[in-house]
Amino acid sequence: MLTILGFAMIATFLVLIMTKKMSPIAALVLIPALFCVAAGKGAHLGDYVIDGVSSLAPTAAMLMFAIVYFGVMIDVGLFDPVVRGILRFCKADPMRVVVGTAVLAAIVSLDGDGSTTFMITVSAMYPLYKRLGMSLVVMTGVAAMANGVMNTVPWGGPTARAATALKLDAADIFVPMIPALLVGLLGVLGLAYVLGLRERRRLGALRIADEESVETMETVLVGAGAGAGAGGGRLGKRPVGGGTGAADGGDDDGDLLKGLDPDRPTLRPRLYWFNALLTGTLITAMILELLPIPVLFLLGAALALSVNYPRLPEQKARIAAHADNVLNVSGMVFAAAVFTGVLQGTGMVDSMAGRLVDTVPDGLGPHMALVTGVLSLPLTYFMSNDGFYFGVLPVLAEAGAAHGVTPLEMARASLVGQPLHMSSPLVPAVYVLVGMARVEFGDHTRFVVKWAALTCLLILTAGILFGTI
Repeated sequence: MLTILGFAMIATFLVLIMTKKMSPIAALVLIPALFCVAAGKGAHLGDYVIDGVSSLAPTAAMLMFAIVYFGVMIDVGLFDPVVRGILRFCKADPMRVVVGTAVLAAIVSLDGDGSTTFMITVSAMYPLYKRLGMSLVVMTGVAAMANGVMNTVPWGGPTARAATALKLDAADIFVPMIPALLVGLLGVLGLAYVLGLRERRRLGALRIADEESVETMETVLVGAGAGAGAGGGRLGKRPVGGGTGAADGGDDDGDLLKGLDPDRPTLRPRLYWFNALLTGTLITAMILELLPIPVLFLLGAALALSVNYPRLPEQKARIAAHADNVLNVSGMVFAAAVFTGVLQGTGMVDSMAGRLVDTVPDGLGPHMALVTGVLSLPLTYFMSNDGFYFGVLPVLAEAGAAHGVTPLEMARASLVGQPLHMSSPLVPAVYVLVGMARVEFGDHTRFVVKWAALTCLLILTAGILFGTI
């Protein structure tokens, strides 16, 4: 019964947000509450929610102060050279812009934190996508998949969890998987190239006369942003950003579009190297785990505000400028706490995982690594990494060991689903991505699921061919 209710709850949630019948926050709260009552455990709903909120409170705090921190860094101009550098590479070519998004997300992902990756990537690329009239779901999808592949680094989380659960060395899991993961990353870059070509055909040929400015006039297809095909519009002149890509999230982005204004009053050029050093130190401290990440961002945000804007009215203005993103993302995280709290508290997630494991035929025993790789796609999408690696993987590994499959093979196979996992509604970082990009979560989900699943299967196939799985 719990298995059926669990799958029904997840399916109802996905259908409602993908068809835009409910907002993600409302669906994350109301749907699990209804199914909790249906499971006969409505009296414990409060306990489940409190447990979920308690587990995600540090994450919400981290996101709140991280958004303020990186918002201030955007205000002071820290990322302006990055955007100008990407612009020089992209040359207003949509294909290069999408590939540049994948490369940037992959590089920044080396810090092991998805939220940081998405904040930096969106901060750098959002103004360019808007000004060129490109589809923002392409940006969120490519960034999520690139981060998902890179999330397998030993300090990123999944590899460490797999090593801990099976009592293995993280390096023994990760290093042999590098060739397969590189194939997956090349697959993401290849997909970015194809999607970029599609955007180029949709928008037409673009040209920037002055690579140092995004305020120049561009030659584009009028109406392309509204869905006209490559030959369906007429050539005309308009400022970059005058069009609207698919799922662009509306027109309420004036503040973000000022991100490259060289004359904006929030710039602090004399403090550029201080801000660069502060950011580098912050990321290094996260990698070395010198302090909990929420504490690091809390200290970083306070220091960035105090040094760059010493006057109290200026600090209040900067906090107010980013309050919308803070409220949107933190609200989504606390709403997700209801969903995860009910899933775990009622026992639905354990029942679902157990049923899936039980459905594996005995004849597939010698191929349990392959089975684990395939199961990692739905399981890491519908449950947290903690639940999968500490609850399901040991059971699968035990079944594999009975047929001669080594724990190392099982651990490596368990990493396959990460490109899809990073777009799961249970991953707080994805709400940072869609929130800052002004993209509806349902639009992002519809776009990315098929491509992310294909990337996962590509990694699995490569792992089998290289003999690591």
